[in-house]
Amino acid sequence: MKKLTIALSLCLTLPALSQQPQQPAPTPQAPPTQTIPPLQTTIVVLGNPDPVTQGESARSVTTLDTQQHRLAFQDVEDYLRTDASVFIQQRGAANTQSDISIRGTSFEQTLVLLNGLRINDAETSHFNLDVPVPLEAIATISVLHGSGSTLYGSDAIGGVVDFTTFKPEATTLRLRAGAGSFGENQQSFLASYAGHRISQVLAGTREHSDGFIPDRDFLTESASSETRITTPLGDTDLLFAGSDRPFGADQFYGPYNSFERTKGWFASANQPLGPNTNAVVGYRRHSDIFVLFRDRPAIYKNQHIDESWQAALRRHDILFKNATLYYGLEEDTDAIQSNNLGHHARNRGAGYLDLDLRAAQRGTISIGLREEVLSGGRSVFSPQLAGSLWLPHSLKLRASLGYGFRLPTYVDLYYSDPRHIANPNLKPESAWNYDGGMDWYLNPHTAASLTVFYSRQTDAIDYVRATSTASYQASNLNSLHFTGIESSVDWHPTSRQQLKADWTLLFGAQSALNGLQSDYISNYPTNNASLEWTQSFKQSWTQGILLRTRLGVTQRYQQTPYPVWDASIAREAGRIHPFLQLSNLTNTGYQEIIGVPMPGRSITGGVELSLTKAPR
Repeated sequence: MKKLTIALSLCLTLPALSQQPQQPAPTPQAPPTQTIPPLQTTIVVLGNPDPVTQGESARSVTTLDTQQHRLAFQDVEDYLRTDASVFIQQRGAANTQSDISIRGTSFEQTLVLLNGLRINDAETSHFNLDVPVPLEAIATISVLHGSGSTLYGSDAIGGVVDFTTFKPEATTLRLRAGAGSFGENQQSFLASYAGHRISQVLAGTREHSDGFIPDRDFLTESASSETRITTPLGDTDLLFAGSDRPFGADQFYGPYNSFERTKGWFASANQPLGPNTNAVVGYRRHSDIFVLFRDRPAIYKNQHIDESWQAALRRHDILFKNATLYYGLEEDTDAIQSNNLGHHARNRGAGYLDLDLRAAQRGTISIGLREEVLSGGRSVFSPQLAGSLWLPHSLKLRASLGYGFRLPTYVDLYYSDPRHIANPNLKPESAWNYDGGMDWYLNPHTAASLTVFYSRQTDAIDYVRATSTASYQASNLNSLHFTGIESSVDWHPTSRQQLKADWTLLFGAQSALNGLQSDYISNYPTNNASLEWTQSFKQSWTQGILLRTRLGVTQRYQQTPYPVWDASIAREAGRIHPFLQLSNLTNTGYQEIIGVPMPGRSITGGVELSLTKAPR
């Protein structure tokens, strides 16, 4: 509390010491018009309080444009798999249940945001990718590698994923329908209006499949509405979204023909209070119904409802040339009602400071501090330091260190079954993360990146057991650390062609287990590689045709490597866009979760109708 009081006092006094009148933070200037835009001008928002260009960022961040070549991708997981530092552990298709891991950390140690607001599930992190907004209404997915607790709070140990919604520049109507293997059919729409002072986006999607094996059917539905209104204070943003996901869960949690249904609701309001201050509030509700035996639901049934409320007040002030102070206050409350876990609630508040120093064409330094006060009076202090330095020949060096932490989920604390035993005395887990690397922008066409990182965890939470016949016990483990290398090359030989290669190598120390068997932390990939090629054509007879293919190879700890090859073709020109998506062309039999088989070769085809009215 003393640290928090000092931090808040500093927030109030520093603006008065500013040597210049307050003004908005500088916006990165657009690069000169070129055939191929310089790769270092990509805008990133993660790891910095305000958006910066890729060249200014001192962190390892990947930004994925989900509006470009959207007919070449099926789900959110397809985009995330192009980042080799991200490992998706998928149980069901169509985003029904997927765990996300970054740099070898457990799936619980990744924070997921929607427009900068938390959507991590307080019940269990298995639902962190239950994004309520349809993919059609998502503009970008940004992935921060490494700790992010200083800016974003709990759960950001291994990294942060932020989904940013689509802002229309023209009035558009898009209708899509498709069908494919295993009785799959899908429909989606996006309707947007772009006016002078108001814009509106409505989106919805539905995807159904009979399942590639019995009791692996699913139905995914989601819808969203986002309104933006320009006022004298700034752009007001109101977002409402919801989703419904019933799915067969055969083998998900053991040799049972289980069934599960999750529903999600999300609402947020973002209101600028002048050029330097911003207020944001968010609400999330998530329900989960699970039956162990689908044909005999009365034998074992769990029903959980969790809610979370969050609010933040953020501000920045320019202290002097090239120096900006960002600071704010945050509040987060979550609660759960469950027939198995009971009724529980907790809240936490935080204050943070971040001082950014930037010298054009020279480099940056960022110093951040966060004090988070938890229920019961405990507090967590999360510092962060990051910097970059530009050298000749467009070579940038960067390094960062940061402290990340995570609170146990309600499942960690209170859920028990014949195979798992909870532990209400679990401590929050934490980690110090260090990384250093370089980005080399050889020319406007080519960029290469290399990063070495190290993470040392304290009180890591996992389920462990002494023998294969014993139950897993939730426990805090120490002496767990990871060392890794991540590398990537992004080459645009022409404005219509891209070749992107990513490879991440991981070394993990399992000494923390002391001979015990782990349920989660040993599932990380020791090798993960992705090779992606995209080509669009402009010749008269092939105008608007897009080809995309990706080969991914993954080797998990003490497991055999497996390849997965996907490909797609679509027509992007004109109003009618036919498409064909082919998954797992090699028909590889593999499991991302041990014991849960993934689908073999599948084909999905369809057509999109796109109508756009040019803006005035």
